[in-house]
Amino acid sequence: MMMIKKNKMFLLFTIVTQIHYSLAILDPADFLALQSIRKSLQDTPGSNYFSSWDFTGDPCNFAGVFCSGDKVVSLNLGDPRAGASGLSGQLDPAIGKLTNLTEFTIVPGRVSGELPATLSELKNLRFVGISRNFISGEIPATLGQLVKLRTVDLSYNQLTGNVPWGVGSLPELTNVVLCHNRLTGSLPAFVSQTLVRLDLKHNNFSGDIPPGFLPPSLQYLSLSKNRFTGSVEFLLPQLNRLNYLDLSSNRFTGPIPGSVFGFQITNLLLDRNLFTGLVQPFDEVAIQTVDLSHNMFYGEVSSLFSSVQNLYLNNNKFSGSVPTVLMDRVKAGNVQLLYLQHNFLTDVPIKPTEVIPVSSLLCLQYNCMVVPVQTPCPVESGMQKTRPTSQCVQWKGSRN
Repeated sequence: MMMIKKNKMFLLFTIVTQIHYSLAILDPADFLALQSIRKSLQDTPGSNYFSSWDFTGDPCNFAGVFCSGDKVVSLNLGDPRAGASGLSGQLDPAIGKLTNLTEFTIVPGRVSGELPATLSELKNLRFVGISRNFISGEIPATLGQLVKLRTVDLSYNQLTGNVPWGVGSLPELTNVVLCHNRLTGSLPAFVSQTLVRLDLKHNNFSGDIPPGFLPPSLQYLSLSKNRFTGSVEFLLPQLNRLNYLDLSSNRFTGPIPGSVFGFQITNLLLDRNLFTGLVQPFDEVAIQTVDLSHNMFYGEVSSLFSSVQNLYLNNNKFSGSVPTVLMDRVKAGNVQLLYLQHNFLTDVPIKPTEVIPVSSLLCLQYNCMVVPVQTPCPVESGMQKTRPTSQCVQWKGSRN
């Protein structure tokens, strides 16, 4: 009888112990940090992300919380499904208590306030993604202390100030996405030889980008809609692994090296800058979209562009005749778009009776010739079909 009683007591002790450990498996510091984070954030209308965050249970079973042993290693705040409502509130500094955290994300929503400086305490952090919220203030300089950091995505927020130089010095960065903010200042030198994506478009960065500031490992580079200046003549040849390049809407100057047209690239977007000089590819250009519009390039249009599907050369100072091989591809429907308007071209090898396929867009107006065929042009091209003779004579004289 005593043996049965002892067995029952042992069984009861075992059950109580298991319940205790199931409810208190998490490290107390992590437990308290999650409580603070929960108090500072709320579901927006239509979201029920926090419905599983019942602190009488095991926090490692909460939505978005992943543990290893008794520590939180990944925290993904909000419902990640497309179209799901996000969170509101502010990020509590207690996030820095999750010292084993390797991944931290917040889904798009209405989270505001500054990034806590305590992020620097997350020495194991490799991935931080807080995109499409209302985060403001500056990027903490202490972020540059996270030497294991690989991906930083703070895009589509309201961040101001510059990118701390320490961030550029992080040795393992692979992705830096800071687009659509209000960041200013010059670009730090990025030392990571594993950096493949750098997206800084739609900010207010300025200054030159010296050769060596960007690693040759880059495959995607977008700097559009900033105020960068200076030449890229010696910078671009170092980035021969690029498959996407967008430098549009800046104040870059000088020539474009011919080698850039030989990159294994899908989009080459250099429009709306102050580039000048001849455009001379070394070989046939196998890029899907090339946009050199709204610059000051001059000389003849190269026949090596004949394989480009979307070619924007408008609003420059190109002169001479359009290459026959290029027009032949337009007439065959092999070129989707060819914009040559607002240049100083004098001839185009096409007969007035020839028909341009509906699949091809061709604009030739406002050059130094009578346009042989009437084709639809963008509204911004204006109503004038031919450039005034005085401008053509003046341009011709300036080139002789």
